[in-house]
Amino acid sequence: MKKFRKVLDGLTTSSPVNPGGSPACGSAAGTPSATPTPRELEIHETLMSEHFQICKTVRHGFPYQPTALAFDPVQKILAIGTRSGGVRLLGRPGVDCHCQHESGAAVLQLQFLINEGALVTACADDTLHLWNLRQRRPAILHSLKFNRERITFCHLPFQSKWLYVGTERGNTHIVNIESFVLSGYVIMWNKAIELSTKTHPGPVVHLSDSPKDEGKLLIGFESGTIVMWDLRVKRADFRIYYDEAIHSVSWHHEGRQFMCSHSDGSLSMWNMRNTAKPFQVTFPHGKTQRDGRKESCKPILKVEYKTSRNSSEAFVVFSGGLSYDKAGRRPTLTIMHGKAITVLEMDYPIVDFMVLCDTPYLNEVQEPYAVVVLLEKDFVVVDLTQSNFPIFENPYPMDVHESPVTCTAYFADCPPDIIPVLYSIGAKHKKTGYSHKEWPVSGGTWTVGSQTYPEIIVTGHADGSIKFWDATAITLQMLYKLKTSKVFENPKSGDVGRSGELVEEDPYAVQMISWCPQSRIFCVVGTSAHVILYRFSKHDANTTITSLEVRLQCEMEDVISPSDTENTPCYSDPSGLSPQPQPPSPRSNTPDSARDSISCLKVKDRMIRMPPGYQAELVVQLLWIDGEPPQQITSLDLNSAYGLLAVGNCNGLAVVDYLQKTILLCMNTLELYGSADPFQRLTRSPRKNRQSTSGLTELSDNQVSLDLERSKSPTSDHVNGHCTSPTSQPCPSGRARVPGGPEGPRLARRGPGRPPFRKAQSAACMEVSLPVSSLTEESRENSFSRSRSSSVSSIDRETKEAVTTLQFMESYGRKSDSLPTPCLWVGTSLGLVLIIPMSIPMDEQERQEDPVTVAPAGTVLMLKGSILRVSFLDCGGALIHSPYEVWRDQQAPADPDRPRKRKLVNFSPSSSQEASGDCHLAVVCSERQAKVFLMPTQACLYVHNITESSFVLRADVVSVCNSVGLACFCANGHIMTLSLPSLRPLLDVNYLPQTDMRIARTFCFTNGGQALYLCSPTEIQRITYSQEMCDNLQEMLGELFTPIETPEAQNRGFLKGFFGGNSQTFDREELFGEASAGKGSRSLAQHIPGQGGMEGMKAAAGGVVGELARARIALDERGQRLGELEERTALMMTSAETFSKHAHEMMLKCKDKKWYQF
Repeated sequence: MKKFRKVLDGLTTSSPVNPGGSPACGSAAGTPSATPTPRELEIHETLMSEHFQICKTVRHGFPYQPTALAFDPVQKILAIGTRSGGVRLLGRPGVDCHCQHESGAAVLQLQFLINEGALVTACADDTLHLWNLRQRRPAILHSLKFNRERITFCHLPFQSKWLYVGTERGNTHIVNIESFVLSGYVIMWNKAIELSTKTHPGPVVHLSDSPKDEGKLLIGFESGTIVMWDLRVKRADFRIYYDEAIHSVSWHHEGRQFMCSHSDGSLSMWNMRNTAKPFQVTFPHGKTQRDGRKESCKPILKVEYKTSRNSSEAFVVFSGGLSYDKAGRRPTLTIMHGKAITVLEMDYPIVDFMVLCDTPYLNEVQEPYAVVVLLEKDFVVVDLTQSNFPIFENPYPMDVHESPVTCTAYFADCPPDIIPVLYSIGAKHKKTGYSHKEWPVSGGTWTVGSQTYPEIIVTGHADGSIKFWDATAITLQMLYKLKTSKVFENPKSGDVGRSGELVEEDPYAVQMISWCPQSRIFCVVGTSAHVILYRFSKHDANTTITSLEVRLQCEMEDVISPSDTENTPCYSDPSGLSPQPQPPSPRSNTPDSARDSISCLKVKDRMIRMPPGYQAELVVQLLWIDGEPPQQITSLDLNSAYGLLAVGNCNGLAVVDYLQKTILLCMNTLELYGSADPFQRLTRSPRKNRQSTSGLTELSDNQVSLDLERSKSPTSDHVNGHCTSPTSQPCPSGRARVPGGPEGPRLARRGPGRPPFRKAQSAACMEVSLPVSSLTEESRENSFSRSRSSSVSSIDRETKEAVTTLQFMESYGRKSDSLPTPCLWVGTSLGLVLIIPMSIPMDEQERQEDPVTVAPAGTVLMLKGSILRVSFLDCGGALIHSPYEVWRDQQAPADPDRPRKRKLVNFSPSSSQEASGDCHLAVVCSERQAKVFLMPTQACLYVHNITESSFVLRADVVSVCNSVGLACFCANGHIMTLSLPSLRPLLDVNYLPQTDMRIARTFCFTNGGQALYLCSPTEIQRITYSQEMCDNLQEMLGELFTPIETPEAQNRGFLKGFFGGNSQTFDREELFGEASAGKGSRSLAQHIPGQGGMEGMKAAAGGVVGELARARIALDERGQRLGELEERTALMMTSAETFSKHAHEMMLKCKDKKWYQF
């Protein structure tokens, strides 16, 4: 009943407003008070629970920690297995599917049922799985769990339904693919070797049938023993005992010889006529020693021996085998063709490789045309048809992780012209030298769905680069790459203030991005406390980058003397509003004072030629002050219509006019409140003998005790990597500093052992505390009870209030305002929202010359927890977008007949509706709750406590199903949606049971019911929470299997095969079937039936949503079974037509012949 009540709840009224302008927050979750609203609002909400369902759509990027590789030469589909149990299936661009084993066990080996639309996976938990690829979402049909033996190698002959499985004990078992049960036919290791052999041959490392005779199975053991087993007579034809361990075996297509790779870096060639010794042993990379012997080399892990029809010389391709003499050599792939040896150096270690050939038959000339090389962090395909062996241009987005991803942004329903423009600029910088042939992995079919709209994903990276990706129709293609590091000078080793502590760091790492697709203005926040503003142009330009420096620091008190037992409380100068820099400290002879009033990076101060694309116009940098580094930036907003940029961190707020290149406002957070501070903060005394500043405040990061570090809010620094506890700690006692004294010991203001900047970590390995992993339940509760509750009446002197969100909007700065004006909404880590009105000249000429006035009004709204999102609705419930400037190319040649003027698009509340009057709704979401305020009265109309046991990591107001809702992602992995404005719960799904920092930093929602996050250091996972998109997902995904007729064997014509002309015909069914071999041991392997074709994710939703989801799942399963039946019927009809055609041809050939002519 409780869940049902929460779903239906929502007819709410306003909360009372206290004298300070803040609404009371004492109502329970989803149960606002019954005070009548100042104005009756009748908003018809159309969103229902039935409109939402969670479902994974597609995964982009390189498979993380790959382990195995397979290729279907007929369907031309590639499969990659990973250490986490994932399987990635790739075909032509657009055909990209990710499957996951529920056990999470590493994939050891992959085997396609060639041209059958099925795949066998062998996992590290000794389980075999059969995947059905004849549906858009592959599913497991059967599983076979081995109990007493470990699986080491599998082999499935072409057009066979019997799978050979080698084990760690040296035994070889045979599995029926159709029923997925063991055959009674077993090749025991003690039968395979000679009885006189006293040692165990080791695990099975290779299995293959002879190309000349399918009834002969070649078994390779790790110790160097090779056995040719005759399956018909159940005995060994020959045995080979070699001194070196075997890693792989490859046959010549005629079946007369085979090649082995060994652990000493040698290749041995064996002839079937004489198996006493190899007729050739080579060390491809070994040097000849003085005694005439070849030196040992690194192991050759894999070799493939392929013949070509156009050349008498065969291709020998292998990995490894380099000599030990040179340390640190890059991994190599060697291609031997005749006497020519080509060594290809790879950037990463080689996991596996596979030579692609024209024919699936092993007894035909192979005709290799490409080599697929799977590296630890890359995927390369080499063209073998050209003598210089160029690589193919990879059409898949495999380079997402080229530099570690540090932040993401997702923009749906972008302007339609932005993608072609970005692509045309980015295409000019593409690499050359690729093979001109078609990409060889071309299987499957994919068409653009009917319901598509422009989507762009932006990723920021640790090296300061930005990548724009076209994400339309669940694909991903890189459009444009921007390098922010080009704005700065390269740090010099002797630069004390900057690179002295930034050596081997990532000072350019992207921390946050803000993009306005309409005006094409782009902002980047870096870890060195810098902001870069870019404008887009189709023309190159020679310009100078403007640099603004901001002293955004809060002052800490000094210890009076070593004998003092208490520290003087913190003080902030209330008069500090001027952006002028502070004069240098008189202690210029100390090393720390050399870092006063300098920036972390040096902007290029010369004329720079900028190519077409995004061109840097302005750089804003926070300065070092008194030897202390600036705190990292926690919030950013940009508005192209106003020409303003707002930046906030744990110390305060700065507002920059990027049109006039001036700083409008620079204040610490406490000064923004003025007399409207809702907390009774302790008084703070000024520092003694303090140097005069120009009114700007200083901030320091004091040494933090471990107990207080653990109890800080886990999300107050969710934007930074390491900074910025929301509390500034008192100075440690017993450490004195005499102001102005050159010999006085410095006060340690950074945390213990904390450098001013740490290496910029990717979003994959952030070490920031999250309560899921590093905060105890007790400390988390203490943290929220102390610093997140909106009912506290006072805050101790340790509290440092960070600016966590910023939003420019046409709104009401005061209750008495009758018309909306440009405002800046500021949200803080203490759950407070400040509204700062601004006066901006509207005329274009005046805007360039007259100053913009910014005056904090003292209006304060209160919520529980750190503020995450502020958005606005009109009184009809529609989303109000921020005003923007229409893009114009400022570098284009001037046209006197058509002067370029600023064109602004404004979505003010008064203009968005006619009959609504001068009011609008403000939606504010924090870590704990969401509220809807009526402006300008500031009355709280609706309030909903989102979570009590966790906290919200990401919240966005999104457009979905022609309406607007609030989407939230919590630290405990729950995804929730709320209706607006009534804040009715519509969806609550436990999507991710475990949430790490990588997911927390990269999760983002967008319009259209879509979201994404970095599911691994190299992969982006896109999901949908829209029922409509879940229903249309089948149409959007690519088909992995397409009906293709299997090519006919060259050495076996129709009549020859029909009359049994092949003497080597081998009936595996007769040998391995239950009638002759008996049943396999039930205790050895356990059959587990799969779920068949259950597609999509079974969302763990409760109440009405869960019932609907289950009913929908049942309907999908029924539809899927009908679809499979229809497919089988079509295949039977095709087979019957083919048989009829062949019979008719035979009749025509034979009807005029006499009996003696046959």
